[in-house]
Amino acid sequence: MIALLLADDHTLLREGLKRLLHQTEDIMVEGEAGNGQEVLTLLARRHWDVLVLDMSMPGRDGIDLIRQIRLEYPRVPILVLTMHGEQQYVVRAIKAGATGYLTKDSAAEELVQAVRKVAVGGRFLSRAIAENIAFDTHGSHEELPHLLLSDREFSVFRLLAMGMNNSEIARHLFISVKTVSTYKTRLFFKMHLRSQTDLVRYAIKHRLTEETEAAEQQAGNVKIG
Repeated sequence: MIALLLADDHTLLREGLKRLLHQTEDIMVEGEAGNGQEVLTLLARRHWDVLVLDMSMPGRDGIDLIRQIRLEYPRVPILVLTMHGEQQYVVRAIKAGATGYLTKDSAAEELVQAVRKVAVGGRFLSRAIAENIAFDTHGSHEELPHLLLSDREFSVFRLLAMGMNNSEIARHLFISVKTVSTYKTRLFFKMHLRSQTDLVRYAIKHRLTEETEAAEQQAGNVKIG
């Protein structure tokens, strides 16, 4: 039996995933977490065969959380289940230590297949994501300035695009306001941006915004739920 820890801040989506996975004969959701700290607490309590992790939970940056889990619990496979299917999210997650990645609009069969594969030491990318990476539809990514950002700069970038100010970002990422200001200065320089308005426009153009409303809708309507 695959003992699975499910981490997502949307209760309805977690309930849908549990119903789906419990229909199998070999997968059981034995723990749930709604934020990064709950994930770390549950990981410390016992062994888990698979962690299914949403990267956009409150309280911790998803990439930072993946990196910490990989450092402290290297034997736990991390299967990212997220609304973000863009290549830059996939690459950053895999580099941080994720062993699988699929989006919330994936078919139910694909999620079950992914859980089983990473549980036995394999790696998994959904077909749509693999095709997107293999057949780049956005042109030369090397020309996109946001790819020059570090993981933390990219996190600050996304939160700025959501409309957060420096103080709100500092609380969200558990860093000082001064540190946020430093990251903001760096990313504006790297991306040749003049204002936060320019940043928001860039984020929308390249589909880098955090679509909270869409996430709420997916919690009730996602295919895998």
